[in-house]
Amino acid sequence: MTSSDRTVLHIDIETYSEVDLLKAGVYKYAEHPSFEVLMMAYAFDDEETEIIDIAQGEEIPEWLLSALTNPKIIKAAHNANFERTCLQSALGVPMPPAEWYCTAVRASSLGLPRSLEELGRVLGLNEDKAKMKAGKALIRYFSIPCKPTARNGHRTRNLPRHEPEQWQIYLNYCKRDVDAEREIDKKMSIYPETTEEEHQLWCLDQYINEKGVLIQTELVNNILEYNSTHQDTLLDRARELSGLDNPKSINQSKEWLNEQGIETESLTKDTVKQLIKETDDDDIQEFLEIRQQLGKTSVAKYDAIARAINKDNRVRGILQFYGAERTGRWAGRIIQPQNLPKNKMVSLDLARNLIIENDFDMLELLYPSVMQVFSELIRTAIIAPEGHTFIVADYSAIEARVIAWLAGEKWRLDVFAGHGKIYEASAAQMFKVPIESITKDSPERAKGKVAELALGYQGSLGALKAMGGEAMGLSENEMKSLVEQWRKANLNIVKLWYNTESLVKAAIKAPGTLIRGTQGVEYQMIHDSLFIKLPSGRRLAYKNARIVDGTYKPEIIYDGKDQTTGRWAKVKTYGGKLVENITQAVARDCLAAAMQILDKAGYRASFHVHDEVIIEVPIEKKAEAMEEITSLMAIKLPWTEGLILTADAFETQYYMKD
Repeated sequence: MTSSDRTVLHIDIETYSEVDLLKAGVYKYAEHPSFEVLMMAYAFDDEETEIIDIAQGEEIPEWLLSALTNPKIIKAAHNANFERTCLQSALGVPMPPAEWYCTAVRASSLGLPRSLEELGRVLGLNEDKAKMKAGKALIRYFSIPCKPTARNGHRTRNLPRHEPEQWQIYLNYCKRDVDAEREIDKKMSIYPETTEEEHQLWCLDQYINEKGVLIQTELVNNILEYNSTHQDTLLDRARELSGLDNPKSINQSKEWLNEQGIETESLTKDTVKQLIKETDDDDIQEFLEIRQQLGKTSVAKYDAIARAINKDNRVRGILQFYGAERTGRWAGRIIQPQNLPKNKMVSLDLARNLIIENDFDMLELLYPSVMQVFSELIRTAIIAPEGHTFIVADYSAIEARVIAWLAGEKWRLDVFAGHGKIYEASAAQMFKVPIESITKDSPERAKGKVAELALGYQGSLGALKAMGGEAMGLSENEMKSLVEQWRKANLNIVKLWYNTESLVKAAIKAPGTLIRGTQGVEYQMIHDSLFIKLPSGRRLAYKNARIVDGTYKPEIIYDGKDQTTGRWAKVKTYGGKLVENITQAVARDCLAAAMQILDKAGYRASFHVHDEVIIEVPIEKKAEAMEEITSLMAIKLPWTEGLILTADAFETQYYMKD
């Protein structure tokens, strides 16, 4: 769906709540008793923008309320999840996602900034249409609680009557946001439309986020309470050992260690670990171990969970649709499920139960590092409701399968059609030995694994080092040899890197010309952007893609978000990186299609992480559900001919890694 299909009602609202929106998310924000909509700006199609000053007594007219619930009218907003959720809460009526259109998602899908202000700047909006820069200060003043002081009469909230002139500016700011959103939408309309499948996927995403995940609140609350007391105890002990005022201070700690004969330039995690090994002094070791524990962020996620828990003990809004504009993958929010620590403990049940029962004395006796236990248990804070269990299903080696499919690397496709042991098979190809001679613990398999993880996207020596080659004890010459051996064993993947770069350059040089690659991938410059059409029909976009002189050869650059700084900048790309984008995007589309198929079969995901879906099912149906879920995930799609996908699953009462 696009915003031009039907009558469009453009909306922007400003709100108030005592809840911190950024830290707790919109669902907790809009649920709080203090929440209210202060104003609402709106415009139908190209009509003039109007404003309703709700905070000062103006009401939304009945005809506009009717339009808000009319399925024939599209409601458009920037970050539409916010407007949709807030209006649903304020008005007490359903706001089905199918009737909404999000210009922020549209921007992200075009490789553009998600921020309305930055998006306007990148698209060259005129000053009278761009987002007003005074907005942040006005939001701070009127939309969040204020600190009570003698000067403001000890009030905790600023109302329109406290600054009437600023309030009028705030009303104009809200109107201007609608004008900016509408102008941006017009500018984006010159590019290929979002597919209907993607809009349906966004709708599914909204329902998943709206339902949220159930939290084991006793686990979260007990850990936070323990940590608060424990941190104070650790600090007191560190002061006793060192005599320092603030043992958390890096400078104070370094100075004290230097006085003890231990010279160090830093106190990073790895440095402290090494210093503990190198010293025989019990007090210094204990001090360093305390610093390790004080420096751990094991409970930060629990804090985030506690801030966002709704009245029904669920946390909502943990996924952001199209959060990664280069691939279309989801990003994590609040709990950040994509970045949760792995659990490697064999006694998760025991540790969880001790914490739930508040028996930290026994926990401390059984485990050398309580903080490490907390870290490994973060996933398990997400639980299935009573009478249900989770089926956790994930694709097996999906990126390796997709890149082999795109490249036509037959021996790899044969592996995936058979035993699927890609690390062993890769090692056999690289070292020219029978696969039967490679065991799980053999050095060849370890080398094959690190090569597989590091080298698929044109990585070389640096990638091998980053992926653990040095930690394995490999020398630079050995790693260089691994790179050469892997590439010789995967000539079609190497060819894919260089062909992809050549095809992209050809498309850039011939704007409008459609350049075809393998497996239905297409490249085309449309206006100022390079579009890569994926087998699913979805497109990746690279704003202002162009070819410039490089150190050794012409290079491809585009305008996008710098992954290091997060700022809008010139970004360089090349064949391997483009192949990585395409491969991960295809993998994302496989998961997206599977989630829609599963949803239609009655298996709506509770949430999902990369290539994994987590689904609540009734306990009595878990066996049949597991079989059906894995079968549906491996289903052939119209655009995946020859791509061999398999899924594995397990059942668990709480979220974990198998």
